[in-house]
Amino acid sequence: MQRSKKDYVVLAGKGVLMGAADAVPGVSGGTVAFITGIYEELIHSIRQCGPDALKILFTQGFKALWAHINGTFLLILLSGIVFSLLTLARVVLYLLDQHPVLLWSFFFGLILASTWSIMRHTGRLSLNVLAVFILGTLVALQITSMTPTVTDPSYLMIFMSGMVAICAMILPGISGSFILLLLGMYAPVLMALKGLQLDFIVVFVLGCITGLLSFSRILSWAFAHYRVLTLSLLGGFMLGSLNMVWPWKYTLSYSINGQGNEVPLQQKNILPDTFYALTGQDPLTLAAIGLMFVGMVLVLILDRR
Repeated sequence: MQRSKKDYVVLAGKGVLMGAADAVPGVSGGTVAFITGIYEELIHSIRQCGPDALKILFTQGFKALWAHINGTFLLILLSGIVFSLLTLARVVLYLLDQHPVLLWSFFFGLILASTWSIMRHTGRLSLNVLAVFILGTLVALQITSMTPTVTDPSYLMIFMSGMVAICAMILPGISGSFILLLLGMYAPVLMALKGLQLDFIVVFVLGCITGLLSFSRILSWAFAHYRVLTLSLLGGFMLGSLNMVWPWKYTLSYSINGQGNEVPLQQKNILPDTFYALTGQDPLTLAAIGLMFVGMVLVLILDRR
C-alpha cells in the first residue's frame, strides 16, 4: 500500500493511541487498531515476519525483505506505540489514578461503539454469527471476572507473560494489560519501563515477539477462511470486556505488591448512587455520561473512514 508522508504521520498517531490504550487494564490496543482501520493490515504484516522472511533476506536481499513484511508500516506503528508507552502512558496512568471514573467512562463509550462497529462488518446476522458473538462475550466476561494475583516474577514468568499478554493486546476487546494484572505482572512491567530495567525489558520483549509471530499466523488464517465468524468472536470479546471498564467500582480487597504499595485486588461494579453511598465520593454521573458519549462519537467518526 502506497502512503504519503501525511499518511505515515497519521499512522504514527494511531500507534500512539494503541500504546496509550494498552497501558490501561481493560482496554485493548487491538480495539484501537480495528476502529482506525489498520487491524487486518497489522495482523497480515506481523504474519509475514516468519521463516519465509529469512529466506527472502538471504536470497533476495534486505529491500525485498522490507517490502515482504511491510516494514515501513510496522516501523512507524511500533515507533508510535513505544513512544506512547514511554511518555503518554504515564499521563493515562495518572488519570487512571486521579480520575478513574472519567477515564473509564470514556473507554466504556469507546468500546461500546466499537462493538457496534465491528459487528456492522459481519453483514446480516445469522444463527452462527450470533452464537459465536455470545461465546466471545461469555469468554471475555469470564476473563474480566477473575481475581488478579500478585507475584515476584522470575525470568521465565516474565517471558511467558510477554507471550500471553501480546496475544491479548492484538485482540480487540481482550486487554493485554488486564492479562498482565491477572498474572501479577502489570506493576512489575510498568516499573521496569519507568526505571529502564534492561534485563527485564529484553526478556519481556522476547516473549512478546515469540507470542506475536505465532499468534498472528492463527489470526491471519482465521480472517482468510472465517472472516465473518472471526469478526463476530472479536465483537463478543469487546462486549464482554465492558465488565472490566465499568466506571463505578468498589474495592472489596487490597493486596501489597512487590514494591510494598497497597493495590486493589478485587473490585465490584456498582451503580453511581451506590458508589456515592459506599465511598462518599462524587460519582460525576453527568460528566461520565458525557465522556461515554464522546467516546462513542469518536468511534463513529473513525468508522466513516
